Amino acid sequence: MLSARTGAACAAVLSAPAPSAVTLPSWLPLQAIEDAAARLHGHLVRTPLLPVPGLLPGLWLKAETFQATGAFKERGALNRLLRLTPEQRRAGVAAMSAGNHAAGLARHAQRLGVRAVIVMPAGAPQCKIDRTRGFGAEVVLSGATVAEARGRAVELAAERGLTFVHPYDDADVIAGQGTVGLEIVDDLPTVDTVVVPVGGGGLLAGVAAAVKARRPGVRVIGVRHARYVGGPAPDGASLADGIAVEHLGALPLDAIESLGVEVVGVDETAIADAMATLHTRAGLVAEGAGAAAAAALLTGAVTPGPTTVAVVSGRNVDTGALTRLLQ
Repeated sequence: MLSARTGAACAAVLSAPAPSAVTLPSWLPLQAIEDAAARLHGHLVRTPLLPVPGLLPGLWLKAETFQATGAFKERGALNRLLRLTPEQRRAGVAAMSAGNHAAGLARHAQRLGVRAVIVMPAGAPQCKIDRTRGFGAEVVLSGATVAEARGRAVELAAERGLTFVHPYDDADVIAGQGTVGLEIVDDLPTVDTVVVPVGGGGLLAGVAAAVKARRPGVRVIGVRHARYVGGPAPDGASLADGIAVEHLGALPLDAIESLGVEVVGVDETAIADAMATLHTRAGLVAEGAGAAAAAALLTGAVTPGPTTVAVVSGRNVDTGALTRLLQ
């Protein structure tokens, strides 16, 4: 699929001399990510880096599955909530989400006493809908995709005077996601390659900014579903609903392009295989989006370096779907 081109490109990057410094976008300075880390300290899990030498030599998994809601999205959602004005907190927030941003925002809105209204696609996994409602949020099902749900979320925000919290096209959200990158370089100083799933691009933008600011020579590579990089579309709904986003956000795209981050694609079969492999070989439950970075490494779409980190971004997959996949 993309493996030959990607492998050559990665080898070229790996052999190039490491740059001495990078310039981050003006709206995403390292200080914003470090401030987010301080703001979030004590409220979220500092997720582990798990070595899996039996899978690929030098591979580590950044297991965001250990967050309370099972995904990295809590980081950006909480950082944005903590940046609301008192007036905005009293009014409440609105968002659209396929599920993980919804749960993360709902959980911390409930903790902070902030009203949350979340618009989710009609086909969102039931486990994600139930979890969001369980955190006290009002859930509205609208549209077939996250992009379609966005329109209704914006309408509700305007009608009810709520602050719209975008799941990935928001500087505070991106800075919160960037704390994943800070933890990687702090906990594994020898890291040379970081592979990150990409939907709207907020996680990749934040991680790339943090990692490149601290370790300019580290390769950071994003992984999208192949259908969004010219590959075949799957029949029916994708296992990787969390990255089923047609277009990157404007802010993430700006960061990704300015930092020279490469983005590759993996198909539905690779994602399914990676989910099964992570379960059986590493003891991790990963949803489709969460397994995308591992899929790229296992298929050769990304050539690993001597010390590679794959971000496993979430675990929230319906039990029935996981059972069928493993069978």
